[in-house]
Amino acid sequence: MDILVIGGGGREHAIVWALKQSPQAGTIYCAPGNAGIGQLAECVPIGVFEFDRLTAFAEEKQVGLVVVGPDDPLAVGIVDAFEAKAIPVFGPRKNAAEIEGSKTFMKDLLHKYNIPTAAYRKFDSYDEARSYLLEQKIPIVIKADGLAAGKGVTVAYSMEEAEKALSDMMVDKVFGDAGTQVVIEEFLEGQEMSILSFVDGETVRPMVAAQDHKPVFDGDQGPNTGGMGTYSPLPHIADSIIEEAIETIIKPTAKAMVAEGRPFTGVLFAGLMISPDGKPKTVEFNARFGDPETQVVLPRLKSDLLSIFLAAVNGNLADVEMEWKDEAAVCVVLASGGYPGSYPKGVPIHGLDQVDDAIVFHAGTAVNEAGEWVTNGGRVLGVVGLGRDIAAARAKAYEQAERITFAGKQNRTDIAAKALV
Repeated sequence: MDILVIGGGGREHAIVWALKQSPQAGTIYCAPGNAGIGQLAECVPIGVFEFDRLTAFAEEKQVGLVVVGPDDPLAVGIVDAFEAKAIPVFGPRKNAAEIEGSKTFMKDLLHKYNIPTAAYRKFDSYDEARSYLLEQKIPIVIKADGLAAGKGVTVAYSMEEAEKALSDMMVDKVFGDAGTQVVIEEFLEGQEMSILSFVDGETVRPMVAAQDHKPVFDGDQGPNTGGMGTYSPLPHIADSIIEEAIETIIKPTAKAMVAEGRPFTGVLFAGLMISPDGKPKTVEFNARFGDPETQVVLPRLKSDLLSIFLAAVNGNLADVEMEWKDEAAVCVVLASGGYPGSYPKGVPIHGLDQVDDAIVFHAGTAVNEAGEWVTNGGRVLGVVGLGRDIAAARAKAYEQAERITFAGKQNRTDIAAKALV
């Protein structure tokens, strides 16, 4: 079966890598892909919003399945476009993808169905939002309602920081229309946890839990990024807490979406906070594989990913058995200097051929006219170490990551350190 994967980052590289291992997989196309993905798949120069061209390509190549990676095209209806052409596609329709595309929709849904989440208020008036903010306790969380490449959330530890975040979003429009409406919510303390689940209506098949590191610098300092590294499993979080999150948050949310006439098919990503008393609450939902969580979750999957995708698309997810490997995975992201702000592109990358004991997923790379690997994004590479436990996987990831160099390279040095305490 030929497959079309849509997207061009580290998440899509991991998806293509996993699909390539399926005995059912034929030619894998990736639109637009990147230079690293091009080593495994045939990259097609079509943008993720060019729905007419994408559907025409899928029809021409008679692909048996389309897999959508990024959030933005899901939010504007890419799945609906493929379904209109009767092309099998893995991902949620536009009305279901709104669980990520609108923070206010997500919060209102959870409130309506009594699903645990932080207390919140939503605003479309800057003056009203600011008046409310000035009455709140610090720290506090300010969220742009719409999609903002994973950067539309500020955890403010001073009122000055909170006011600036609000003004940036609603007045200066640093996230464009995403900041037309905002959510102001209480700050939740505790351990973060991500659980990605394959979902087919009310059927929920959870993947292994992971933990991301959003701030750019060690010790969770600095501005939020799309993710600087991840690890799985989470030995410091009890299985009973993970199970409680699945039963009290993820499964009820899937049922709520069905009840709302928005049945969800695809990957439902729950960003959770485990409070000091061990109770999980919802921080966010995403409507697709997380990036870089996917880079540690899929290498731990023993089952055939393509079979799981097809089962979900065909409404048979409940019949699929999923197996996971015991080994741990740690992903260290190597980023361009200046990220998540402005950064250069085209910087030569050295040492990729020296990596011999890790999986390297390309997030932002290209090959220049001289045939050299060069940077082409903020997050450049994800280096994944696998081992018998977190300590072994972490040591391997960092050892191999040090072999890769480029001017301005930055990475956190404390990925998965919380799991070693």
